Amino acid sequence: MRFVVRLVVVALAALVALSAGTIVASESGEVVVLRTTDVAGEPHETRLWVVEDGGHAWLRSGNDSAGWFVQLQERPDVTVVRDGKSLDVRAAPDVPARERINGLMNEKYGWADSYIGFFFGRDDAVPIRLEEREG
Repeated sequence: MRFVVRLVVVALAALVALSAGTIVASESGEVVVLRTTDVAGEPHETRLWVVEDGGHAWLRSGNDSAGWFVQLQERPDVTVVRDGKSLDVRAAPDVPARERINGLMNEKYGWADSYIGFFFGRDDAVPIRLEEREG
């Protein structure tokens, strides 16, 4: 019985360590706030990494089923808060840019990107180009 209890404690400790590591990694480096709206009109905020490429800022979704990504596809006119400034943008998923944006994210975020990529992978990542909107 003691063995089972120890095994459960070790498993829970590993889960807590993994979760804490993911939180620390995801908040490392520059983080922007993406403001989306769901189909019911409710606002949502998501904290994400950002890189620059080709004159645009880029975000990345781990996969195409993330809630914020689904909202972004339904309503691509979103707001990004970066360095305390709000910018109205149109979000444009760009799957062919996956390898390039994954490389830029890894270059910028280093160990944190590698850590999260190890556990969650990058094969289904969806790069999102942010295009400035007028008005």
